[in-house]
Amino acid sequence: MFEKYTEKARRVIFFARYEASQFGQPYIETEHLMLGILREDKALTNRFLRSHASVESIRKQVQEHTMIREKVSTSVNLPLSNDCKQVLAYAAEEAEQLGHKHIGTEHLLLGLLREEKCFAAQILHERGLRFLMIREELAKGPQHSAVLGIPSSIAELLTDLVQAATDGQLVPVTGRGLELESAIEILCSHYKRSVLLVGEPGAGKTSIVQGLAQRIANAEVPLFLANKRILELEPEVIDGWTRDRQKLEELTKLADTAASPSEVILFIDRLQDLFALSSKSAASAGAGIVKQALLYNRIQCIATVNVTEYRELIKSIPWFEKYSRPVYVRPLDQEASLRVLEARKVPLERFHDVTYTAEALEFAVHASGSYLLERSLPGKAVELLDAAGALVKLRRGPPPDEVAEAEKRIKFVSLRLESAVANHEFEKARFYSDEERKEKENLRVLREKHRSNSSPVAGRDQIQEVINRWKAYPYCP
Repeated sequence: MFEKYTEKARRVIFFARYEASQFGQPYIETEHLMLGILREDKALTNRFLRSHASVESIRKQVQEHTMIREKVSTSVNLPLSNDCKQVLAYAAEEAEQLGHKHIGTEHLLLGLLREEKCFAAQILHERGLRFLMIREELAKGPQHSAVLGIPSSIAELLTDLVQAATDGQLVPVTGRGLELESAIEILCSHYKRSVLLVGEPGAGKTSIVQGLAQRIANAEVPLFLANKRILELEPEVIDGWTRDRQKLEELTKLADTAASPSEVILFIDRLQDLFALSSKSAASAGAGIVKQALLYNRIQCIATVNVTEYRELIKSIPWFEKYSRPVYVRPLDQEASLRVLEARKVPLERFHDVTYTAEALEFAVHASGSYLLERSLPGKAVELLDAAGALVKLRRGPPPDEVAEAEKRIKFVSLRLESAVANHEFEKARFYSDEERKEKENLRVLREKHRSNSSPVAGRDQIQEVINRWKAYPYCP
């Protein structure tokens, strides 16, 4: 029955059976199929359900709707419900209509949405997913396009900031509400629809773009921006692309018609670097790509540029000013910078496995004014805090033996879990899943114990030591 299904789609069916057995249900229902898609194809679900909260709320909604019975053994071959059979039939039709040889997870999603009266479709409709909208979106790019139909050779060189925000990889942004609102207003305009963030190094230009990506991921933007993807194009990779004709042609095609232009915002950090590359051919290619992207408002753009180079840059590329409006990003004062450090404190503590004192944060803000003169607040205060955390971390040495052993056990169990799922051995997978959860909890307890015993703290003294180190070698101008 499943010969024409992709490996991912087959795994969705197996996961659906597993979900049904865990709920103690006699049939595989459409909601179990939906949970299987959420579990197996995160790229697809993140594309249309931007926040993790949406995925978690779906599972909670299914649990509340289901009368949970005693678990059924996963060795029992549960049959498909009539609604589920209809969904699979629709999925086959959608694959055929889209000209795809195999039935994939995207076709299963379309099948769920076509079966409008089923419980899964109701859940998806509540979250704004519509059959025609999803079908049109999937029809725009190749069947296995990495991001909005972008060739994989190019997609791997672009960073999707909205996806990074969805995955919780971006740091919190505070104190930039006015600049964010200004950028959103420009992006929603009809004529000058691209944004040029102008400010000193360290003032927080990039953090504003990350804040916008976070708002899109959290569905906190106007409807016009709801489906946007912010793709970061780093000037440094342009030089490499010019040496690979195929990549350069693909990127140029992206700026023209390959992607869905209405859903792409191209982000170029340090725009001045793009036009000051060591290779003249690279600079020319980079300028041509950006110009083609902006031409006729096909793709919107957000770029950052330093204040001192802004006027000179606009003189050399006047066509950029034709399509963009500047937003001036001023350095934050000490009080606002302190709030930024308080927001960044937790991610830095997790990364360095240290604890920052309140005095360290205040001292980093005040002391940074005397050092890192080429950078502005809050960036230079964050850099001081980061360096102090690294200093403390390096002095701690290797983790205790029992922590290292716990980490090894987690890796071992995780590999066994992946193998069991790949071989559709769900009894083993369930066992290893439980073991992995226990081992991770054990590791958390061990880390907390050793953290409380060793008390790794980054305080004022560590900030001062970093400053003394920087003064000892030519770090500061």
